[in-house]
Amino acid sequence: MQRWRGLEDIPEGWGRSVVTIGSYDGVHRGHQLIIGRAVERARERGVPSVVVTFDPHPSEVVRPGSHPPLLAPHHRRAELMADLGVDAVLVLPFTTEFSKLAPTDFIVKVLVDRLHACLVIEGPNFRFGHRAAGNVTLLTEFGATYDYDVEVVDLYVSGEAGGGEPFSSTLTRRLVAAGDVEGAAEILGRPHRVEGIVVRGAQRGRELGFPTANLETLPHTAIPADGVYAGWLNANGESMPAAISVGTNPQFDGTERTVEAYAIDRVGLDLYGLHVSVDFLAYVRGMRKFDSVDDLLVAMAADVKRCGELVSAYERR
Repeated sequence: MQRWRGLEDIPEGWGRSVVTIGSYDGVHRGHQLIIGRAVERARERGVPSVVVTFDPHPSEVVRPGSHPPLLAPHHRRAELMADLGVDAVLVLPFTTEFSKLAPTDFIVKVLVDRLHACLVIEGPNFRFGHRAAGNVTLLTEFGATYDYDVEVVDLYVSGEAGGGEPFSSTLTRRLVAAGDVEGAAEILGRPHRVEGIVVRGAQRGRELGFPTANLETLPHTAIPADGVYAGWLNANGESMPAAISVGTNPQFDGTERTVEAYAIDRVGLDLYGLHVSVDFLAYVRGMRKFDSVDDLLVAMAADVKRCGELVSAYERR
């Protein structure tokens, strides 16, 4: 899959293509429907499929300080899109100047002049251009002038976790923030993932017999609510069952919120300095301060046992 940053990265002589545009944070099941349709239609027409997305998130430029928690960094989104069969991903730097581009200018500069779109696939609520004035109706109207078609893909409706709402990144972020990682996974189509570099912490886990990988998470990451979770620690190409702790470590009066993962039954694991990720499968319990360190140890042992059981049950599905 080709990856481009900015219109100038598109190869000279690029021919017709099927295009879809959006932030696509999380590449959730709704996104997968749209992107999958673009890939399908591109193959039918014998042309490449292109996903156009933005960096940073448009809201941060339009309303500074409002950057939403991100469900997946751009490199992860690209991996997920590649898995769906996408031929190229174009990341457009979203600047103040770019935000002022009129919808008609966006169509001409991006879709027509550079990507030579023959078909554009979007969801029903797609908006673009200055003040989000462009919509699928306008996009379709200009298709007759600039020789491209438009297809609108309706998003499925989520189940109980979303209360009947359409699949959306906003809903997924809300579920993650509430600690409902199973509900988030229902929308994402996979467990929610958090990435970062393993750094040295207070090393209390090691002293207590449960050494953890302390993640320095990426900026704006969507981190689940404080608590203990079952999941996987992914490092060195291996996925290891893990007990994951999110919080400030109230037992020792901590103040910094951290994400730490204990790889169950792994001894001598040295991950310092490595970029790793953790996948959240299930919520186990809330974060609390125990009456004594001994009580904490009993709880941690029970947490590890429960996490191991939950991961094993998930793997047997």
